Amino acid sequence: MAALDNTIGLLNDLIAYPTVSADSNLALIDHLANRLQDAGARVDVFTDPTGQKANLFATLGPETDGGIVLSGHTDVVPVTNQDWSGDPFAMTIRDGAIYGRGSCDMKGFIAAAVALAPRFAQHATRRPLHFAFTYDEEVGCMGAQALAQSLTDRGLKPNVAIIGEPTSMRVIEGHKGCCEYTTRFEGLAGHGSNADLGVNAVEYAVRYVARLLEVREELKNLAPRGSRFDPPWTTINTGALHGGIAHNVIANHAAVEWEMRPVQAGDASHVRDTMRSYAENTLLPAMQTVWPDAAITIEVIGEIEGLIPTDTNEARDIVTELTGANGTDLVAFGTEAGIFQALGMDVVVCGPGSIEQAHKADEFVTTDQLAQCIRMLERLGPKLGG
Repeated sequence: MAALDNTIGLLNDLIAYPTVSADSNLALIDHLANRLQDAGARVDVFTDPTGQKANLFATLGPETDGGIVLSGHTDVVPVTNQDWSGDPFAMTIRDGAIYGRGSCDMKGFIAAAVALAPRFAQHATRRPLHFAFTYDEEVGCMGAQALAQSLTDRGLKPNVAIIGEPTSMRVIEGHKGCCEYTTRFEGLAGHGSNADLGVNAVEYAVRYVARLLEVREELKNLAPRGSRFDPPWTTINTGALHGGIAHNVIANHAAVEWEMRPVQAGDASHVRDTMRSYAENTLLPAMQTVWPDAAITIEVIGEIEGLIPTDTNEARDIVTELTGANGTDLVAFGTEAGIFQALGMDVVVCGPGSIEQAHKADEFVTTDQLAQCIRMLERLGPKLGG
């Protein structure tokens, strides 16, 4: 019970930091760094180029390779235009659920891991335990990619990573990749009554989206045989289309924000090549026939590899033992797991809360889920020593 109370107390502190991806996470990182240093951890803080965001990497135990990483992202999604029943950044508890932005995704796991740090310090005599807390996961896993480079530069080589994203404490050994793009259209403005004299960026953006929808249907026929994903094929989603200023003005700027979730690398290449060819060989020539300076640019927001299931996976074996799980699952949503896997680690995703609650108003994690997470982490401790 004390471990749960300590975790909830720390979670209260973490929720109070409004670490929306657009804002700084430094105050929260400082708080976690102080807690981990008090537990005896060696703490490194790596700031981003702006100096306004940071990753934290901390270690308990010997300075050797082969450690276990507990990983979570510190940023949260915005609360703008969401109908919360209370202050999103003030934790409340009712009916066995803990409410607040980030309670589920994923400050609950971070709180549990750090609250147990003093206990881990007692056990980590043979195998190091690492804490990896990152920025900007929600906008392209920028922090995790920077952290991966930091670990490589320092020659640090953990063997196992447990990513505490909300899985309802199911053990996840695979997920799709996540690739995000913004395609921008530059046209020629004019009066709506002379549509043929301008280049309507919004209309070309609509044609681009229509082609995305066609490719999305084509991908259903490319699903790998025996795919365990749901749905089993690579998906495409158009998140937003921005452009135009008035009914009677030819829009000279437009932007399409879209993503794909590939189940295999070939699908990602197929989509990128298809959309690039359509933009360069079909849309752009038509735009430049009217106005030679028309342009289409594709900005890569983030290209995150999926977590590939493997026959041998120490992380899977450890966490299934700790949780008592009889099997593992795959999910469609993305995490930072593929970045850690690319560093040579065995990786699983397992954490408290349901992804169904993430990103919504009145986000919550139940106290029962937190308790299950704490029990898993308490059982991890003895595996670090003797």
